[in-house]
Amino acid sequence: MRLRNQRSCLRCTRRKIGPSCWEFLWRENESAGNRTRRTAVIGTVEQFLTRDLAQAAVNGLRVSINQDRNRQREQSIVVADLVDHYIHTELSDEADWHSHATRIVYGEFLKRWVRPHWGPVGIRDVRTVAVERWLKELRRVNGESPGRRYAIL
Repeated sequence: MRLRNQRSCLRCTRRKIGPSCWEFLWRENESAGNRTRRTAVIGTVEQFLTRDLAQAAVNGLRVSINQDRNRQREQSIVVADLVDHYIHTELSDEADWHSHATRIVYGEFLKRWVRPHWGPVGIRDVRTVAVERWLKELRRVNGESPGRRYAIL
């Protein structure tokens, strides 16, 4: 039997106080075999004005809840989902194993260079040679190569 990927559910819920929130719902199997419904608040409707924006914000979480299923050949994961997941889990304020400066720098690198170029590419389509070529083509605003700064003159 083929495992199916959970798309889960995204809904807008009213709050007693404050603006409505986007909630992400999914089900998990417990160790005893029971299925449990889980809920995570993604953000307010002021943060994510449309359902599409909220869906984009939840992609990283969707990757983690489907991690056992993502190893299948037909499962399509793009680099943007992995970047979002890394930013959400590894670079969050709750993750204290990176310094504040490291979280800022890594986040900027991922948002400024990696996500725009590699975001729509499927993870299975990323090739080492293509990444090496892309890294050599990176240029600063002044046109200088990032590696040039360390060259001995």
